Amino acid sequence: MRTIKTFKNKTILITGASSGIGKAAALKLARKGATVILVARREELLKEVVGEIHLAGGTAYWYAGDLSKIEEIDKLTETILDEHPSIDVLVNNAGRSIRRKIEESLERYHDFERCMDINYFAPVRLIRNLLPALKRSKSGHIINSTTWGTLLPVVGFGPYNASKIALDSMANSLRMEMETKGISVTQIHFPLVHTAMSGATKSFRKLPGMTPEQAGEWIVTAVKKKPRAIMDMKTRVASGVYFCFPSTVEKISRMLPFSI
Repeated sequence: MRTIKTFKNKTILITGASSGIGKAAALKLARKGATVILVARREELLKEVVGEIHLAGGTAYWYAGDLSKIEEIDKLTETILDEHPSIDVLVNNAGRSIRRKIEESLERYHDFERCMDINYFAPVRLIRNLLPALKRSKSGHIINSTTWGTLLPVVGFGPYNASKIALDSMANSLRMEMETKGISVTQIHFPLVHTAMSGATKSFRKLPGMTPEQAGEWIVTAVKKKPRAIMDMKTRVASGVYFCFPSTVEKISRMLPFSI
């Protein structure tokens, strides 16, 4: 796929856009001339982000909805397509993270269900509902926010990583199936990003990580260059080492500060 030269006349739908990475990406893309459609649960925060974009001279719209409920996703996308029949880019950024050992989650089965609802079933439903519009754009693009944890062994994030791995696998198949139909698919394997979601784990606050603004720039790069995947060099190297020396990498992973 070719690198796009301008963001003007591009309509980009971003989920989880009321704060964190989604908000940062929306502000950056709007400044570059894209029309951004923001989706999240928190209506007041969405209004604030859209107001900020309008004050800066950009174009943005907001739609509030709970993506953990399929019926709300269907209602939401129907409304959006009625008002914006042309969608060029879908950014599946909304997510839920749970830090808990799998053994402990066995008595909290909803840990698995909640992660799958937001991190896997919601993106799949959005893709299902918006794929015709993305195909009509002739250069449709699906971007999924995922994690380095889908490429490496991680202690304490079984339900979360399982849902993201499911999304990775589906996206890889979709990419190959849609390549000849003008649709690109990009997986962004973020390292630790200091947001409200990651901040719920106190030990994470002291670890090095990206700011939401830096992570938002990765989404801008994804929209512009349409790569198969984006990750930092440490993740790329570590995943290669893991393929060759799995036992060694797993031993190191158990000793990392975020292991529980």
